[in-house]
Amino acid sequence: MQDNTIRLDKWLWHARFVKTRSLAAKLVSGPGVRVNALPVSKPAAQVGAGDVLTFALGTRVVVVRVLACGVRRGPAPEAQALYEDMSPPPPPRDLSRPVPVAGGRPDKRDRRRFAASAPDRLD
Repeated sequence: MQDNTIRLDKWLWHARFVKTRSLAAKLVSGPGVRVNALPVSKPAAQVGAGDVLTFALGTRVVVVRVLACGVRRGPAPEAQALYEDMSPPPPPRDLSRPVPVAGGRPDKRDRRRFAASAPDRLD
């Protein structure tokens, strides 16, 4: 093994894309992780400086260029120095629809706002 490469799951954990290394391994084992446009399914795949990673994280697609391998899982500024974010910007939010607020049942005013934004059944 060369000194300038690191396991993919370990790098994702060092760069703080996932909370645990086992979650990083699950992410890589599932479909959709690519290194330099080639699909990868093994967490032990090696990545190094200059490699481009593409993977789905939640509802967005993340595209990053690896700048360094990293030695440890340090604080966020140290983790952000390991990669260059090349992800496309997220689509703009649809402000015409109200967003439910987490924390319980909507009150009467919220229900009226939701009903007003919904299309009429007769239309």
